[in-house]
Amino acid sequence: MRAERMETVRRILCVFPRYTSSFGTFEHSYPLTDGVRAFMPPQGLLLIAAYLPENWPVRFVDENLRPATQEDFEWADAVFVSGMHIQRQQMNDICHRAHDYDLPVAIGGPSVSACPDYYPAFDYLHVGELGDATNALIARLAEDTTRPDAQVVLTTVDRLPMTEFPLPAYELAETKRYFLGSIQFSSGCPYQCEFCDIPGLYGRNPRLKSPQQIIAELDKLRACGMTDTVYFVDDNFIGNRKAAVDLLPHLIEWQKKTGYVTRLACEATLNIAKRPEILEKMREARFVTIFVGIETPDPDALKAMHKDQNMMVPILEGVRTINSYGMEVVSGIIMGLDTDKPETGDALLSFVDESRIPLLTINLLQALPKTPLWDRLEKAGRLIDDDSRDSNVQFLLPYDEVVSSWRKCMEIAYEPAKLFARYQHQCDYTYANRLQVPVSPEMKTWANIRRGLIMLRNIFWKVGVLGDYRRVFWKFALGRIKRGDIEGLIGATLVAHHLITFARAASSGRQNASNYSLRLREASVPAE
Repeated sequence: MRAERMETVRRILCVFPRYTSSFGTFEHSYPLTDGVRAFMPPQGLLLIAAYLPENWPVRFVDENLRPATQEDFEWADAVFVSGMHIQRQQMNDICHRAHDYDLPVAIGGPSVSACPDYYPAFDYLHVGELGDATNALIARLAEDTTRPDAQVVLTTVDRLPMTEFPLPAYELAETKRYFLGSIQFSSGCPYQCEFCDIPGLYGRNPRLKSPQQIIAELDKLRACGMTDTVYFVDDNFIGNRKAAVDLLPHLIEWQKKTGYVTRLACEATLNIAKRPEILEKMREARFVTIFVGIETPDPDALKAMHKDQNMMVPILEGVRTINSYGMEVVSGIIMGLDTDKPETGDALLSFVDESRIPLLTINLLQALPKTPLWDRLEKAGRLIDDDSRDSNVQFLLPYDEVVSSWRKCMEIAYEPAKLFARYQHQCDYTYANRLQVPVSPEMKTWANIRRGLIMLRNIFWKVGVLGDYRRVFWKFALGRIKRGDIEGLIGATLVAHHLITFARAASSGRQNASNYSLRLREASVPAE
């Protein structure tokens, strides 16, 4: 469904802020592709764009692809912005630019919902999910698009059921310019990990779309040109296990109908390893990657952060179980925990070697508002308001020692030979377990073959000729070529090149030690 048709027509400019350089957005992979320029289409703004009255023209600009221009602002009657904490400065910058044209600016999404005080310059704050606050914002703009005298805060009390969500307006996005497609099945998570803000923002009882909605969204993504990999952005794909089980047969049938040209990925808790019936269906649906918040291999630390679900199965056993169904594990890791010891970094590197996980997002602990961690540290006087640091937490170990340990871990874990050895293991023991499907006619088209050739050319030249780790690369690449595994060669090298490049910057102090840090490096936008 969408908002009621309005008599007055308003032109809405939806602007998504750019990211600063980040471990998790893979920007160093883009030059190796056939034109990718950004990570994933933003679900929130594209959902709002689809919900607006059908007679309201909407323009969408992702500033990771291009900046909003004078012509965009002059066209608009109002501007909508959304994003995460890490994009705070960029969102404030968009607001100031829009105000130069005397446009009212509304902000929604996870950052403003958690921290409304971060955004004092915005005219409208939309706090919470799609619902009655959204309708109230639309009604206000229908009546008047002059800027209000004082900031207006609209808070959602009655959320729109996800079964009534419209299909996101993927047609407004340049889907072929994104590294991954995105789709959302559920909102919320039943677990209460101390550092996580999801239960506080979206609740512990996951809300769900219907399988039919998901299939319709996948069809729309395909129609808009996104056929490679689609990432379920749910915070926990198995937050409602029954719902996941009910969805999977629909995904399997969709893959059969479309020729298995799309790879799927998701986030889930490690206890998924205890659910072989789910893993088998995910394999049949061509899930190839699961992001798992392992956080730490230390059981005492897991207990302290209330992540008991990670102890339902031994961690290494859980990783190997998931691998046995053809799915690569991507792991979240946190350093700077209260339980960390001087030898924690060495233990983490041993875990990397044993687990053979290629991609681990290693972050310093950051306390987010609306989390039990924030409340505990605030009570203890251990929150530090200093944007020059990589974390807002006063660690129990010396800060410089923790940052130094993080840099060492990044340097050693992503040393090219070690990383490609882990990818070689994945090719031999994980990817080999994937569902074997016939090559569909769609994959044999000249356009698709040309695309693959462009990526191979870029990889061979920029990594195989110009790269300083080319010997390591060619050892891996020739093995893949001999086996006819061009897909494995391209996929592993795209990600590996980003990880190596980013880790080198991190180990030399040129990158943030937390994806949530507000510390800016080489950013042109000032903090408000």
